[in-house]
This record gives sequence, structure tokens and C-alpha cells, in this order.
Amino acid sequence: MLRYALIFFIVAIIAAFLGFGGVAGAMAGIAKILFYIFIVLLVVSLISGLVKKA
Repeated sequence: MLRYALIFFIVAIIAAFLGFGGVAGAMAGIAKILFYIFIVLLVVSLISGLVKKA
């Protein structure tokens, strides 16, 4: 999932460089959402791993 966030971020940077403001904004928004989902899943995974060991 972090891979997709990075891909959308890179596409957003390229689109912004080429002058496609709307596309760049949309891609940056998608990348931000995917990044936050990745962080939430990481925290849930770490907590479940700690609970499982205990």
C-alpha cells in the first residue's frame, strides 16, 4: 500500500511540473489517503503483534 502512495505522489509531482493542477491535486490527495491508511494498518499490526506475544 505504501508503494501505491509513492506512485500516486510521483505522478502528482510530474503532473504539477507539467501544469496539470487539478490532476496533481487529485493524485496528491489519493497519495495522502493511502499513506494514512498504511500508517493505521501498521499501528494495528504492531499492536496485534504485541498482544499476541503477551
